[in-house]
Amino acid sequence: MAGLATSFGSGAMTNSIAEIGDAKCILAIGTNTTDDHPVIALEIKKAVDKGGKLIVADPRRIDLVRRSHIWLRQSPGSDAALIMGMCRVIVDEGLLDKEFIEKRCENFEEFRNSLKNFDLDFVSLVTGVPAGDIAKAARLYATGKPASILYAMGITQHSHGTDNVLALANLAMLTGNVGKLSSGVNPLRGQNNVQGSCDMGALPNVFTGYQQVAGAGIRMKFETAWGCTLPSELGLVLTEMFHAMDEGKVKAAYIMGENPVLSDPDARHIKEALGKLEFLIVQDIFLTETAQLAHVVLPAASFAEKDGTFTNTERRVQRVRKAIKPAGESKPDWQIVCEIARRMKAKGFEYNSAADIMKEIAELTPSYGGITYERLEQGGLQWPCPTEDHPGLQFLHEDMFSRGKGRFAAVEYRPPQELPDNNYPLMLTTGRILFHYHTGSMTRRSKGLREISKEELAEINPKDAQALGIKDGDKIQISSRRGRIQAKAKITESSPLGVVFMTFHFAESATNLLTNPALDPISKIPELKVCAVKVEKAPA
Repeated sequence: MAGLATSFGSGAMTNSIAEIGDAKCILAIGTNTTDDHPVIALEIKKAVDKGGKLIVADPRRIDLVRRSHIWLRQSPGSDAALIMGMCRVIVDEGLLDKEFIEKRCENFEEFRNSLKNFDLDFVSLVTGVPAGDIAKAARLYATGKPASILYAMGITQHSHGTDNVLALANLAMLTGNVGKLSSGVNPLRGQNNVQGSCDMGALPNVFTGYQQVAGAGIRMKFETAWGCTLPSELGLVLTEMFHAMDEGKVKAAYIMGENPVLSDPDARHIKEALGKLEFLIVQDIFLTETAQLAHVVLPAASFAEKDGTFTNTERRVQRVRKAIKPAGESKPDWQIVCEIARRMKAKGFEYNSAADIMKEIAELTPSYGGITYERLEQGGLQWPCPTEDHPGLQFLHEDMFSRGKGRFAAVEYRPPQELPDNNYPLMLTTGRILFHYHTGSMTRRSKGLREISKEELAEINPKDAQALGIKDGDKIQISSRRGRIQAKAKITESSPLGVVFMTFHFAESATNLLTNPALDPISKIPELKVCAVKVEKAPA
């Protein structure tokens, strides 16, 4: 959600990982932390062991439920209603932090008026969570200070993901749980350097450090540094690019370290769009499913074969050091890009090392201004770190928000774009498991991990399975309006009634052939977490 114009700026964690263990209350929502962020999960367990309260909001019986003090098993796609329902309880019972709201926030009255749409009877009906449990969770969060909110793609990958994030910001501000140790709103990023990629301008509306492309003064700064003229128009987000390819508006693509044929929704359309390109370049460390479609494949070096930096989910910039020689003809990404640029007669790509690039980043990016390779040799630094004598900021918004005052948002409940019906009576939600990562381009090459998890298992509630005549281990067919795949059934109470859970790790059961490409109108993130499906035994 980086780039969202909210009180919380860039979409980074407001606080630090080590602080989580000292929180008096943690709300973990839309995050299967033990599988997806196991190191961070240790901090959650540490907080519980110290007497902290844990609220888990998740449709599935994930591992964290075992340690939770209350489990809110909401229907997939109903998160905003659940969070705003908690806000309603806090306001109605006078558990809000009036001093924080008066000094640090604005638009509170409009927000308070919007809560009339979230009485607990309505919220309980929409979410499937008993009203008493919603009220109990609200009281735990409001009184257990400092309280920390942790969320991941279970919150953002919806057609109303922005509303979900704004609702969480409301909850934190309402109780004054921002700008303090062990508090905040903390998105757990999906890959090791997603935060760093966003920080470096891998978004269509910003340069490095979230400096707006639309700002004439900002553009002039970069034009002067780079000796070029830069467009003022915003580019396309990833999901829009594939529609542009399909329509012939984008004729060439350069894909680095991404496997959209498996990772993006409505994968059949993704493959068709890529097939219409006049020229496709893929730069990766393995011949992925996407790379197999390319006209040219450029072999990149892995993390162990190059120098550089990664910025992790807590805004910590860390050194990556070359440990082994790059295999074959592979090269670090920056070297490949620079070689191509030089052959295209572009100026300004005469870097001799990754350190040279980091020096330029610091010169042009205020939040990275004090970060140098010399300092990083002593350990990681968290941005914002504006000067070389600055220690880096452990947590954000201590005195004021990025925009000045925090703005409450009057969020409305909007259901998912696609709900079950007579033709597709079940709901599919997706995620990851501990043993594989993303599209499996690395982890499925590990013999040990393949032995632990060798194929897709579609998790189905026992009552749904019984009604369908499906037994554990049966080969089943899962269909949506966009495609059909086969997988093995796993009958488990972990999935709620009416919900099927699958990962997207296995190309043989490409789950994203099924998922819905409907977009959040603001963030343009697709609704990967909810779509309607039908399940039946696979044809013999």
